[in-house]
Amino acid sequence: MSKKSLLIAAVAILVIAIIGITYLLFTEKQANRELVQEFQLDKEDLENEYARFAQQYDELKMTISNDSLSQLLEQEQLKTQRLLEELRTVKSSNATEIRRLKKELATLRKVMVGYINQIDSLNKLTAQQKQVIAEVTQKYNQASRQIDNLSEEKKNLNKKVTLAAQLDATNIRIEPRNKRGKAAKKVKDVVKLAISFTVVKNITAENGERTIYIRITKPDNDVLTKSASNTFPYENRTLVYSIKKYIEYNGEEQNINVFWDVEEFLYAGNYRVDIFEGGNLIGSQSFTLN
Repeated sequence: MSKKSLLIAAVAILVIAIIGITYLLFTEKQANRELVQEFQLDKEDLENEYARFAQQYDELKMTISNDSLSQLLEQEQLKTQRLLEELRTVKSSNATEIRRLKKELATLRKVMVGYINQIDSLNKLTAQQKQVIAEVTQKYNQASRQIDNLSEEKKNLNKKVTLAAQLDATNIRIEPRNKRGKAAKKVKDVVKLAISFTVVKNITAENGERTIYIRITKPDNDVLTKSASNTFPYENRTLVYSIKKYIEYNGEEQNINVFWDVEEFLYAGNYRVDIFEGGNLIGSQSFTLN
């Protein structure tokens, strides 16, 4: 095969690779754009519910002549409007703030029930005022059903946000090394475990410092650790870790290397490495020492 033919073949392969990479990047960008749009629509639904609550306080104030109660309703209305302004400034992907404001809306709902009951118990209400209360109550019940549906939708949204922002560790490799820094073939020669992995690209994850915990588990499920106080929280319990690593995450793919100095007795069998970040298990890999 001539050099010219080889050059043409290499150029063709390079062009195909560039086209493939471009397609993958475009697909990922399109998927993330659709996810952000979905979050924005759900946030707008919650804003509409707050706005309706604020309007219902106006309708309630029209039904009473009690100044003290009217002042209390005014305060609750102002609180509702303030929370609505907070919601409008929250990013669609901020699951924590959206969850908090959803809980605030549930509290406002309970408060409104109390005021409706108070107003309904006043003896001097006219027939027209009672009719207005009935209409407000009907609107409230309708809003309650909508909020219940919204609550379930937001729960699913929170799951999507959490999964989208979670880091992921791939290409996990564990290499036992001997005292010369070479790959050790027998467990008795192992003095160090070299662990490497890749944190994948995630443009929806928050940038900044992250803490990664690595657990090395022996065949008897005992975890290698330098101190019993080396722990981290995971799913409402505390786990012991082997290695802690700080990284500065910027949303791009990042290669991580950590090492475990063997100072304890290791025996032949199947071992496992689990990698955690932000309260999530982001990767696992088993390996065998002979």
